Amino acid sequence: MNEIKIKKLRENAVIPRRATPGSAGADLYACIDDEVTIAPGGLAMIPTGLAIGLEDSGCAAFLFARSGLGVKHGICLSNGVGVVDSDYRGEICVGLCNVSDKPYTVTPGERIAQMVIMPVICAPFSEVADLDETERGEGGFGSSGKL
Repeated sequence: MNEIKIKKLRENAVIPRRATPGSAGADLYACIDDEVTIAPGGLAMIPTGLAIGLEDSGCAAFLFARSGLGVKHGICLSNGVGVVDSDYRGEICVGLCNVSDKPYTVTPGERIAQMVIMPVICAPFSEVADLDETERGEGGFGSSGKL
């Protein structure tokens, strides 16, 4: 896949762009007419005004928080990571949550998330009676040690 097709759904939408040539993620921008304030502990759904056309079913668009918003202001994605499936053609919206103790105001045209296109493996699921043994086995959370 060499090109990602993006459709503007609203005139004031901003096409995603990478901040630097080495950026894995392309910034997504708030396509809103007025500011949206997210109270501490609050949630907001922010539209981007864009739809994406991923023609390869072996990939998807993943939405991640912008590190500056998360670290400096406590603004994260409400669902952790957003997944835009290859066959979805509706508007990309970003669910934001404010985990800080201060209100945060999203302004029109502000960078609100980053989008990374990544491959996915769509293998079939097969029920089995047993799984292969491994050294770790059933050891879960923290079982592999602190270091």
